[in-house]
Amino acid sequence: MKQIWAPWRIRYIQTAKAGAEGCFLCEKPKENNDVANYILYRGEKNFIILNSYPYNPGHLMVVPYRHVASPEELTEEERHEHFELVSRSVKVLKEALNPGGFNIGMNLGKVAGAGVADHIHTHIVPRWVGDSNFMPVVADVRVIPEALAETYDKLKGKF
Repeated sequence: MKQIWAPWRIRYIQTAKAGAEGCFLCEKPKENNDVANYILYRGEKNFIILNSYPYNPGHLMVVPYRHVASPEELTEEERHEHFELVSRSVKVLKEALNPGGFNIGMNLGKVAGAGVADHIHTHIVPRWVGDSNFMPVVADVRVIPEALAETYDKLKGKF
């Protein structure tokens, strides 16, 4: 078996997974370090953050500050701002990265693939022709062609 070193993954592996206590989606916006946490924008009820374990460069998440597990638990104000920020994210990503399309969605519940099942968030994943390759199929490895800090620098201030 071949090994690929990914030392940055240890932060993800060691992140607490249960409840609002230890929820990184609750904790990151409380810290005063948006650059280190890749927070691109802070709204009143939601924030936009780069996914630290992206499928593609520019993979963003729109996240409510409040720890809720399902969209129907959002207030009208939270829901309105949330989807306004999804739309704004698409616009910014089109202008900054020129993708050919997007995957946008939520994984609700562990069985649906949610890595954080009790704090909803919407993924916005830019897609390009040719961004898929054989590595995920034959080696269960995803190749990301750009460092997070570079993507952050391209997007910061555009919201």
